[in-house]
Amino acid sequence: MQINGKAVSRETLERLDHFVDLFQKWAKSINLVAPSTLPELRIRHIADSAQIFQLSPGPTTWVDLGSGGGFPGVITAIFMKEIGAGWVHLVESNQKKAAFLRQALLETNALGSVHVCRIEDAPKAIDQVDRISARALADLDLLMTYADPWMARNESCRAFFHKGRDYRQEIIKANGGWSYDLVEHNSAVEPDSVILEIARLRRKVN
Repeated sequence: MQINGKAVSRETLERLDHFVDLFQKWAKSINLVAPSTLPELRIRHIADSAQIFQLSPGPTTWVDLGSGGGFPGVITAIFMKEIGAGWVHLVESNQKKAAFLRQALLETNALGSVHVCRIEDAPKAIDQVDRISARALADLDLLMTYADPWMARNESCRAFFHKGRDYRQEIIKANGGWSYDLVEHNSAVEPDSVILEIARLRRKVN
């Protein structure tokens, strides 16, 4: 079986299937994603989230900002289980969503943990990370503000941000306050979307 054209083990597929079942149960009582996207859960959310790990598949330490329904954080943590190493710190301030994330990690035996706090406070609880992810969270300038504390601590840290068709305007805005290296990865799932890979992030000094 493949996801986004890349082979996935039977064990990982079983974990992803279990996650889907659990997600659908919890989504009946709490708003994990837009209800209109539930019929497309496997493509719209899971395959889309899987791209993050597929772009950086090593046994690294991630922080996933605003994890919400587990995209991409839980999906990355499930893939981490496949390679048997690495960790995902999921940051989510909503108590109900955090409870779902904990249950999802537990039942899929994924390699991750949940931090119930505001994103601005997360660098105090999570020291060093190698990778940062966020999906459908904020504009690029604000995401860079969130990522900056970790990227300042680790020069090799990289961030991966899902962005939709208007991402070029966000880049123009971010360029006013930040210098950084940028790689644009075309989405394998959404034709007009990209994943922006950010490295060597520095705030510009006026």
